[in-house]
Amino acid sequence: MELEPRTTAPAHATGAVEFVALADVSGDATFRLRDEGDVGPLAASMGRIGQLVPVELRPLPGADPGGPRWQVVAGFRRVAAARLLGRERVLARVHATLEDDDAWSLALAQALVTEPLLASELAALGDRLEAEKLAPWAGELVGEAVARSPVDPRLRERFREFLERAAEAEGAAGKGEEGAAVEVTPEELAEDLAQRMFEVNQDLALAWTSWTELPPEGRRMIVAQARYVAELLALIDGEER
Repeated sequence: MELEPRTTAPAHATGAVEFVALADVSGDATFRLRDEGDVGPLAASMGRIGQLVPVELRPLPGADPGGPRWQVVAGFRRVAAARLLGRERVLARVHATLEDDDAWSLALAQALVTEPLLASELAALGDRLEAEKLAPWAGELVGEAVARSPVDPRLRERFREFLERAAEAEGAAGKGEEGAAVEVTPEELAEDLAQRMFEVNQDLALAWTSWTELPPEGRRMIVAQARYVAELLALIDGEER
């Protein structure tokens, strides 16, 4: 199913929403913020329910006569998914004119404000913006987005492996010279863990009072650990029930 375009553009838009031939869309990557990656799941979703969000296009600077004439400002993955599906056109908001600074605002809005990239992707984006002297106003937003960035699945997996190794090492250290394990009662374990969680909560409350003064990388690491605890809490809460 393919959704029909709106008959009028949203109030905040500067262009009309319409279907545009993919042959007219350039592969220019000026505003691409990260590699498209695997667009298979997105293509499957678009194939089932259609394209719900239009891509953002503007005239391609210096376009050759007879060649692609539109430049993608935002929505590279949707364009790639449409091509993967063998579509001939893509739903787009077409901006007749869009200055570079406005185009960068549009390209960066979702990545920095609503759905941050991974920290590594944000770091690469920040380096690029600085090196090419693009959107100088975005530097602070990149730093703030790092603190909200999702945890890289690979880092999360490595952290879990670290916890497993730490648990094994602690178990080995708890054995005496004769090889007999030093027993810890469930009550002692629960009391010790509760005390340590209490201390962490106090530290978090203290950190919150000066959150904006903490370095972005430090905030990101704190949030990453808090998210991991939240995942464990959901499992524990399920067991309690």
